Amino acid sequence: MPVLPKIPETITVHLGLPDSNAGNITIPFTSYIKNVASNELYPTWPENALRANIYAQISFALNRIYTEFYPSRGYDFDITSTTARDQIYVLGGNVYENISRLVDNMFNDYIVRQGNIEPLFAAFCDGAQTQCAGLSQWGSVSLAEQGYIPYAILQHYYGSNINLVFDAPVGESVPSYPGRPLRRGDFGQDVRTIQQQLLRIRRNYPALPAPNLNSLYDTATEEAVRGFQEVFNLQSDGIVGKSTWYKIKAVWGGVKQLSELGSEGLTITEAQRVFPAVLRYGDRGVGVRTVQYYLAFLGFFLPALPSITMTGVFDDATRDAVYAFQRSSGLAVDGIVGRDTWNALQRDYESLLRELPEEYREFLNEIYPGRFLVQGDTGQSVVQLQTNLQRIAGKDNTIPTVSVTGTFDAATATAVRAMQRQLGLDPTGAVGPIVWREIMTRGNDL
Repeated sequence: MPVLPKIPETITVHLGLPDSNAGNITIPFTSYIKNVASNELYPTWPENALRANIYAQISFALNRIYTEFYPSRGYDFDITSTTARDQIYVLGGNVYENISRLVDNMFNDYIVRQGNIEPLFAAFCDGAQTQCAGLSQWGSVSLAEQGYIPYAILQHYYGSNINLVFDAPVGESVPSYPGRPLRRGDFGQDVRTIQQQLLRIRRNYPALPAPNLNSLYDTATEEAVRGFQEVFNLQSDGIVGKSTWYKIKAVWGGVKQLSELGSEGLTITEAQRVFPAVLRYGDRGVGVRTVQYYLAFLGFFLPALPSITMTGVFDDATRDAVYAFQRSSGLAVDGIVGRDTWNALQRDYESLLRELPEEYREFLNEIYPGRFLVQGDTGQSVVQLQTNLQRIAGKDNTIPTVSVTGTFDAATATAVRAMQRQLGLDPTGAVGPIVWREIMTRGNDL
């Protein structure tokens, strides 16, 4: 599923220019649009003109939120209150009754360019004292008086290749940053997002290294991140923390012109998710098995967690274990593995590895190291991986043999891919918890 825009429940407005000392105010999104419309428009205008302008105001605000225009530049708000940058918001300003009714009826409708999913950056100006490339507010009045319907007014100013999205879902506005730094060995949708954005940025900055689009934070991705950080004067550590995440997003949005009327646009294909946003009861697959692996390991040391088996199905036992983990971690107890629960599982797993009781430390090298092992890695975990692969290859001629060098080389990756094919997994050549468990189990049994 693509990451489609939602109508936010609230919006945070900075009451001045971006760098001013003015305060922020967080208000319901509908209240914000009512205020803007009442201070930008005249309530006596024809209803079709009012509707066209409100569509533009909603789309403009949603574009700012969806692209994280201000957060990606280091600000702690969604939009400003000034027409110098955005659209006017007057703290305590009057709201006209007819405009309030219109907004209640259309607050979750917005404009898109055909083939794109982001809300259109629907620039507008009054058309009398100021002129712009977008909608003319007074011009819309003239068109409405000529019998133009709202959609026709919008087409007149934004082109014939626009659509209106109706009844978009309302939901919490969640920051795109995944909540924890991404680094070598990470895997999933957030890594893929960074890879996609870096590949698009590279079209404008061809000297940047190219990552692989494989959802795996491998050596190529690390080098691409490091190159980006060097070009844009960030700490060049190859890790995507919050500042690097939002700088990538800001530059990506800039090269695609997502916050301009002539945007390159974001297509459904570009926004398509490869991995589900959440895991819940009834789901199945590698993601569920990974959650079960973490829960089973943590449950061995934490009495509050019930024991479970790795079935690959999000069944009753898995849901009960998720409930228990969320309760013990102070999370919302909903039985769903979303971003917060996933981050907490990884955090607690890594913490337990660091603080493993003394009687278990002799087995530390046989325990999944808490991140994907990828080509180029070194260390005791790689030694253990190669040792077990060598044992397996001695009994199974479909698995190529490897040398125990402590360096994850091309031969090791080839052997891992063979193991993944046996397991019916995507042959990435990287070792996550499922493949690690299989290799350790089979190798130790020989």
